[in-house]
Amino acid sequence: MDAQGRGRAENIDPADQWVLNPDTGDYELRLSPSGGQSAVPGPRRSPRATPRQGTRGQGGRRDERRDEQRDVPPQRRRRAPQPESAGGRRKQKPKKAKGKKILMWTGGSLALLLVATGVGGYLYYQHLNDNINSIADDGASTGGFSKDRAINILVMGTDKRSGKGNEKYGDKGSVGHADTTILLHVSKDRTNATALSIPRDMITDIPDCPTTMEDGSKKTIGGTQSARFNESLGQGDRTPSCTMRTVTKITGIVPDHFMVADFNAVKTLSSAVGGVDVCLAKDIDDPDSHLDLPAGKHTIEGEEALAFVRTRHSVGTGGDLSRIELQQQFLSSLMRKLKSNDTLTSPSKMIKLAEAGTKALTVDSKIADIMKLRDLGMELGKLDMKNLSFATVPVIDNPAEKVHTTVVVNEAKADPLFAMMRADESLTAVKKKEKAEKKEVAARLKGSKSAASEVRVNIYNGSGKTGAAQATLTYLQNTEGMSKASQLGNAPSDLKKTTLEYAPDQADQARRLADVMGLSGSAMKPGKSEKNSQGLPAIKLTLGSDFKGAGVPISTPSKAPEGIQKVEADKTVCAK
Repeated sequence: MDAQGRGRAENIDPADQWVLNPDTGDYELRLSPSGGQSAVPGPRRSPRATPRQGTRGQGGRRDERRDEQRDVPPQRRRRAPQPESAGGRRKQKPKKAKGKKILMWTGGSLALLLVATGVGGYLYYQHLNDNINSIADDGASTGGFSKDRAINILVMGTDKRSGKGNEKYGDKGSVGHADTTILLHVSKDRTNATALSIPRDMITDIPDCPTTMEDGSKKTIGGTQSARFNESLGQGDRTPSCTMRTVTKITGIVPDHFMVADFNAVKTLSSAVGGVDVCLAKDIDDPDSHLDLPAGKHTIEGEEALAFVRTRHSVGTGGDLSRIELQQQFLSSLMRKLKSNDTLTSPSKMIKLAEAGTKALTVDSKIADIMKLRDLGMELGKLDMKNLSFATVPVIDNPAEKVHTTVVVNEAKADPLFAMMRADESLTAVKKKEKAEKKEVAARLKGSKSAASEVRVNIYNGSGKTGAAQATLTYLQNTEGMSKASQLGNAPSDLKKTTLEYAPDQADQARRLADVMGLSGSAMKPGKSEKNSQGLPAIKLTLGSDFKGAGVPISTPSKAPEGIQKVEADKTVCAK
């Protein structure tokens, strides 16, 4: 008998026992009239079960022993009677509202964060808790996600060949690597998200990693310079917390949680949703991944889904970057399937997802509870798929190699991308209502710009960084041709934000300097000019603590760098 049938006397599909309540958007347990046992699996850890009142045995006596062997979700509070229409029938809520409640209540998942939320009562929560495997985060996380700030989840797919049938993929007995790694950033207002893929063959420095070992002991695993990124997991007893620290070192982003999935996750989760729709622009026959599909559209699951996400020799350039793009397309399609009404309104699919998700994933100990996972799913479920972008860390071929097998970070493109994620900027054009004052601020950057040689500016250092004003003066004069710039020492007090003050007739000079310094419209302060050391009118630049260095843009870019690998989750793309 499978997991869904444990603890039941009859062969009844659990999905038939859970009925959607259109008023609440919840699935509710409906027992048979005879008072038979609950349709949910019984808990593996009986101490967690909350005692209930005894049931009546033969002869009308309360059968306490029978009561100890089964449990049902607590009774729901009865809803107040609904007003009836003129025809005597109760008014039904609009279908749109019902669908919205289902979507919000069941929550959402991203990449492999496939935790189906709220598919049962107390007993089922305990059963799902027993499915969850967890590992300590060793202080590498923020300590946990919060509803009032952006969420960052590190999702890792390991190539450890555990599980039935997976030994055929090679490297039998391997402890595994960080084979597929995605840093998911969900914005504070939940309007958009970026899923950033990190190439496994990217050369980086792996830091020292304080680690909790399997026996509970603690030790620090030494770091490695110029190593493949995928060695941050599995190798040398490194745990997911070490991959967390490595990602933070690369991007400057500290994840809230991690989730790890093995080969079986792809197989079970793709089957749980009834298959994932993919498209191929050409025939693929890859003996290494065991994928054999003709060109066109297909619905794949199980072994075929695993073969699809592992294939690389027959797509693109045949390397890992091409495989990453293929995986992003697969995950985008999986997300669309998860968000579809066919999934969200199907009790049987939601139960299968809950079982598959909790069994397939290993999570950090701070979120190893189905209620916490449900809360996370609720937050992720608020995201609109059209504002989810899959991107890849910009890289170039490793210049230290004659035969290129690894890559290194392309800092010119990666730094702005990381800065956007840290500043909670979307890679998609999120439509928001702009207030009048925001439009006015943005308008300060629009208009003519004077020649660099005509910009007369006094520079003050309010950044708290020694030599910042002098370094900026040297940069503006020698690199940007602003020969009329002057450095006038420290500001009266340190500032958090860099400001640029100017008179109305100096707006063209201010716009030129703002362009060179990478300043936003909010940094520009229309007002009065001041005099420079020659007694001539000059605009006033005061460096704040956001100053990062001469020549480094001060404001976060609002647009992703050109040429980065990106896939929009709401679009269907055929793999080439």
